[in-house]
Amino acid sequence: VPLVESGGGSVQSGGSLRLSCVHSGYGYSRYCMGWFRQAPGQAREGIAAINSDGSTSYANSVEGRFTISQDNAKNTLYLQMNALKYEDTAMYYCAAELSDTPIGAYYAPCQLFLYWGQGTQVTVSS
Repeated sequence: VPLVESGGGSVQSGGSLRLSCVHSGYGYSRYCMGWFRQAPGQAREGIAAINSDGSTSYANSVEGRFTISQDNAKNTLYLQMNALKYEDTAMYYCAAELSDTPIGAYYAPCQLFLYWGQGTQVTVSS
């Protein structure tokens, strides 16, 4: 499942950016799409996720500032980032977990992301 991120760039603190992640379509009844980021010298951090039930989750570090959404007609995942801070500077990646677990069967989403994009850089100046 190819994933291609875009929308990164340089912005001043307090500004906004919207990241996009285009994919080829799921083809699976159950899935989870996530946004991750990694700053130099730091571990990769999961910051937002949305699953096939429409449920979303956020890391505390971005809760209330970032919004994950999807447009399945356009095969695109988004991350709207508002009130950006210097510490949001990182490479941002989208990732996908796909499952053929039947609807109605138990599925624990967002546990194993096997498909990753190449990343898009976000730089926030203070």
